[in-house]
Amino acid sequence: MFKGMGGLGDMAKMMKSAQEMQTKMAELQEELARMEVTGESGAGLVKATSTVQGELTGLDIDPSIFDPNEKEVVEDLILAAIKDAQSRAQEKMQSEMGKLTEGMGLPPGMKLPF
Repeated sequence: MFKGMGGLGDMAKMMKSAQEMQTKMAELQEELARMEVTGESGAGLVKATSTVQGELTGLDIDPSIFDPNEKEVVEDLILAAIKDAQSRAQEKMQSEMGKLTEGMGLPPGMKLPF
């Protein structure tokens, strides 16, 4: 199509690839908003669920840990579960983004969005 026009053919190809990547990024963002991960602490006594984008959507606390004398322990377990969920969300997002960049032929470890 752009034969004989030098670098313009490459430019058109790059623009098409960029548009495809933008479309795939938008689709991935929508998918990530629906994906959930669950973090836990205290051997599963406290569980926090969040979207892969980091929005906390649920908290499950086993009633056996409610002892008024152990208030600080419960608070620590809740924070640990939330941090675990956030960490898992970040790992999942990195994994999903890696799949996208790999599928587009981009170098491994390339951070998106730019």
